[in-house]
Amino acid sequence: MIRQTFNATAALGRQTTDLIIRHPRRLMGGIGALLLGTGVTAFGIAPLAPDAADLPVRQVVEALPASAQPTLIASPLATTDLALGNPLLADPRPWTLYRSDTTRSDDTPQSLLQRLGVNDTEAQAFLGRDPLARQLLASRASRLVHAEAAPDQELQRLTARWVDPREERGFLRLVVERGADGLSSRLEKGRLESSPRLAGGEIQSSLFAATDAAGVPDAVAVQLAEMFASDIDFRRDLRRGDRFHVVYETLTADGEPLKTGRILAADFINDGRTHEAVWFEAPGFKGGYYGFDGESKRRYYLSSPLEFSRVSSGYGMRFHPVLGQRRAHLGVDFAAPTGTPVRTVGDGVVEFAGVQRGYGNVIFIRHRHNQVTVYAHLSRIGVRTGQRVAQGDFIGNVGSTGMSTGPHLHWEFRDNGVHKDPLQVARQSEAVKLPDGLRPAFMVVAQAQRLQLTAAATMQTASAD
Repeated sequence: MIRQTFNATAALGRQTTDLIIRHPRRLMGGIGALLLGTGVTAFGIAPLAPDAADLPVRQVVEALPASAQPTLIASPLATTDLALGNPLLADPRPWTLYRSDTTRSDDTPQSLLQRLGVNDTEAQAFLGRDPLARQLLASRASRLVHAEAAPDQELQRLTARWVDPREERGFLRLVVERGADGLSSRLEKGRLESSPRLAGGEIQSSLFAATDAAGVPDAVAVQLAEMFASDIDFRRDLRRGDRFHVVYETLTADGEPLKTGRILAADFINDGRTHEAVWFEAPGFKGGYYGFDGESKRRYYLSSPLEFSRVSSGYGMRFHPVLGQRRAHLGVDFAAPTGTPVRTVGDGVVEFAGVQRGYGNVIFIRHRHNQVTVYAHLSRIGVRTGQRVAQGDFIGNVGSTGMSTGPHLHWEFRDNGVHKDPLQVARQSEAVKLPDGLRPAFMVVAQAQRLQLTAAATMQTASAD
């Protein structure tokens, strides 16, 4: 009986198909008229129904047992009608749980795996004893971790990625995987991929408030301030309504963002005046920022030995906090927490690195034309006497050694033995010229980045509207 019903249904389906092929226009016209009539009726009835906002809402929450294993259908084409006596073709393989979380500074293997939905004592022990796997929780920095587990919460695979501290554009990939012989680990190296991001903002109170509002990372905001430090005093010159647009790198590992890279191009409209910069580098030529006309934004001296900090005491006469009297202050002090990295403001050679009277831990670096910079009150010295350093290189950390009342960096500039205001010297230092032979290549890069900046400005205008 069932077989006859199935045959009759199949015959009816073939007749319907023949009818559609022979009379397509008549059939579609009839269906259209039917839908139109139904639509008019629905339009007339809908206003009589109660407002959806007035209907009662009830939330029902039911727990799903972790042991439950849903049946997965292999393919709709492989499914037959149960009435014909043929069972569904189901995938016999167990399903996999995927979950991601970030490591915390106080994590243990057990706490991390619990947040990842893994209840596996073997995996906990493995993460605690395996030399490679232990690197996952060796850093206090947060790391994104992906876990794959069986329905019984047994770990099948764990993957984590983080920046390689020994390579500027490299990353490390930790893989813990279950095989026939149990869990194993491996540490792989990869290359970070760069992708551009566009952003823009308007100054309402401060640069960092504006970049936060625009979703720009702090590392990019610091670079932005440094790029235009010789043109804009970000402590005094900012105006409400100033605008900026920026194109910067996001560095990814296997498609996962790990950190921000450098700014590729930016403009800053300050008090109606536009300042622009674009990054350019070439084989054998040290990269730097240039205006779109090819004029360098890179000067022989950086405007600050810290990435971005507050000047707590300027150059000139002041009341000395330790000696208790007015006295000439022959440098500039930057307030910063202990441990803040300090960098050299220009290329040179370390002339002295050690302890010296009121300076405490101090570094003297000799530059061209018998010019010397001094970095004092350091908590740690990271260079040695005679070492050659390049502009921006790490040399030590902020501290409070010597004659100091709190953590800060004391910075001096001496020109042939004569003290000068370091901030003025940095602003007035010569720009590093772009070689004439590289100008055609530079113009290609500049034109492409100008288009990106234009897109960033358009996005900001559309967002404001």
